[in-house]
Formats: sequence, structure tokens, C-alpha cells
Amino acid sequence: MNSILKPLYIAVSWVIVTIHDLLSPIFSANSGVSWSLSIIGLVILIRVLLIPLFVKQIKSQRALTALQPLMKEIQKKHKDDRQKQSEEMMKLYKEHKTNPLASCFPILAQAPIFFALFTVLNGIGKVPPVAHGVLSQDDVISAAQARFFGAPISATFLGSTNTTVKIVTVILIAFMSLTTFTTQRQLMLKGMPKMDSSNNMMLQQQKIMLYAFPVIFAISGVNFPIGVLIYWSTTNLWTWGQQFYVIKRNPTPGSPAFMELQAKKARKEGSTTQLSVEDETTTESGNGEVKGQRQQPNRKKKKKK
Repeated sequence: MNSILKPLYIAVSWVIVTIHDLLSPIFSANSGVSWSLSIIGLVILIRVLLIPLFVKQIKSQRALTALQPLMKEIQKKHKDDRQKQSEEMMKLYKEHKTNPLASCFPILAQAPIFFALFTVLNGIGKVPPVAHGVLSQDDVISAAQARFFGAPISATFLGSTNTTVKIVTVILIAFMSLTTFTTQRQLMLKGMPKMDSSNNMMLQQQKIMLYAFPVIFAISGVNFPIGVLIYWSTTNLWTWGQQFYVIKRNPTPGSPAFMELQAKKARKEGSTTQLSVEDETTTESGNGEVKGQRQQPNRKKKKKK
């Protein structure tokens, strides 16, 4: 397994070390700020690289939304034959080149990087510290001394008796679970069209993700080093912001956010039309005279003597 993930160890550690070296003159080499910002920088780089995958995810979700009427027909037609229903559904997905699991792709794509980062930080927390990837022994010793709000970035909730470590990890785990929940809830309330909840695979999948992922993060988070919790909390925050932007600026047709955007545009166009009409009526009056302009008095012609 280590040999398979070795290229990832090298890539992850190289990014962290490079960012750390750039920040060291500002915050010092052993500073927890330098190492924490290095992890955050790794998140930003990864999420920028994953933007094409995120776009594909959005397109796939919208394609599934468009297929809802056809999916209902299949469910109704084969309501007594689950196997046939599943076969027809898969055939439908294949014909329209979409995938109901597309919403999980960004998480699945990050999984190998996540495990690589976990291994790198876990090595830092060992006694003595173990270097992975391009990290030197000096680097791992420096990272082992780094603190995030007073807690070593390599420490875990279960692996430490330090009260500060316990508090910091609980806060990060709570934040990680909360951002996961609010991101999924935001999608369901604002970003998805109103759908019949009965026998709806897509809605059921979204509900499972809404409640299951926060619980998974909360349970597994006690085993994660603080550096990994920083990574996952940052990527969750990025996901929330990215999704908020898409829902607000380019919502799915038929969703509540789409209706709100259309209503906003209609109000804006209505006010613009009203203003233009008012301008026309206030600039011209009666016989084509410009209203508001001082009317020149008519001079009477002098009678010739």
C-alpha cells in the first residue's frame, strides 16, 4: 500500500514543504502558523485542480433532474419488479451519459490525497518523528513542534491526554460535521427542484448524505491528527462557498434559487421599464415641449409706426 501511495506522499509533502519554505521568513520555520497555512494552501491547490470535476458534478446533477419524469415512468411501469426497474434506470443513465453518484466524485477524488496527508502527519506525530515523501528529518521535527491554538498539529483526540488537544479537536470535528451538514442542506433546500419524495432515488441519496456524512466525520474525526482536521474543515468551507456561489449565480432550473433569481430579474426589468416610461413622460409634454425646461415668453411684434 505504501508503495502505491508513495507518489502521493511525495506530491503532498512537496506542496506542504514548498508553501512552508515561502512562509518561514514571515512566521518562522517552527511556527504553527507556517505549517497550518501550508496545509490550507494544499487544500486551495487541490480544490482549484478539482474545479473541472466539480463542473462535471453540477452537469450530472442537472441531467438527473431533467430525467426525473422518465425515472418516474420507469418506477411506475415496473413497480412490482425491482430488478427490471434497476436495469431500466441504469439503461437510462447510460443513454443520457449521467451518473447518480456524481455528487460523491469530489470526495472520492480527494480520498487518496487525504490518506497520503494522514500518513505524512501521522509520521510526524511518532516518537521519533518519521519522514515521508520529500520531508527531511529536520522538517518533521519542526512540524512536530508546531502548534495550532496550543495543540500539536500531529496530535489526535484519542492519542493525547492533553486538555488543549481535546478542546481543539472537538471544535474542529464539530466545525467539520456542521459544514458538511449545512452544505448538503443548502443544496437540498435551494439548489434542487421540488420533487416527489415517494420512491425518489435522487432525493433519498441526498437525505442519506445529509445525515450520514456528518456522523461519519464526527465518529472518525477522533482518530485524525489536527493537521488532517484543518485540511478537511478547510475543504468543507471551500465546498460550502463554491456551492453557495453556483446556487446564487447559476442555479438549477426549477429550483427555489432559480425561481428567486427569475423573480429578481423580473423585478429589475420591471423597474427599468417603469423608469424608462417615466423618463419619456417627464421629458416630453403636450406639443413636444421639453418638460422642466423654462418656457421662453412670446415676444409681441412691435407695431410699425
